[in-house]
Amino acid sequence: MIKIEALALGPLSTNAYLLSDPDTGKGIIIDPGMNPQALIKRIANIDIEAILLTHAHFDHIGGVEEIRKLKGCPVYIHDLEADWLTNPKKNGSSRYPELGAPIVTDPAEYALDEGQVLEFLGVKLRVFHTPGHSPGSVSFLYEKHLFGGDVLFKLSVGRTDLPGGDSNTLLDSIQGKLFDLDDEVIVYPGHGPRTTIGFERENNPYV
Repeated sequence: MIKIEALALGPLSTNAYLLSDPDTGKGIIIDPGMNPQALIKRIANIDIEAILLTHAHFDHIGGVEEIRKLKGCPVYIHDLEADWLTNPKKNGSSRYPELGAPIVTDPAEYALDEGQVLEFLGVKLRVFHTPGHSPGSVSFLYEKHLFGGDVLFKLSVGRTDLPGGDSNTLLDSIQGKLFDLDDEVIVYPGHGPRTTIGFERENNPYV
């Protein structure tokens, strides 16, 4: 049975998600954000198989390099944002010096793409390319659990005023892909509380 835990990290309270299998001691991390000390402490005795990134904004990648080196695990990101990891201007960290130092990581080991199926911890995660908040935003679906980054929030949607953002593209991603999922699919967003596809389809005022 896969255990899902959320840790809010850094100055923007970015949700990092730890998926782990207590029986094997293995896990994966989705979006290790800034100030990752709490996450690092939590994974001290877990064999991390991979870091999956929903997108490469600075608040979602702040812990990438420290955890990758600590655990010797690969990083996955969509090709459209591959160079954002190595470029603090593109990932936005140089734009907000009051929140921390510029963030630069080594390149990712693997690329993500629409329809790709990843297998970790004995389960499959399907990749959806869901741009709009950023060009390379992706969402990961494991059974009835959707890790959507900054695309869809409880009663809100991701901002589109950052470089590469586009409101029409974001709405296409939500309405054309995420809202095709079952009502009971739980959405684990990049910030704030979880929600469900059915609740957002019926109540989200932005979509």
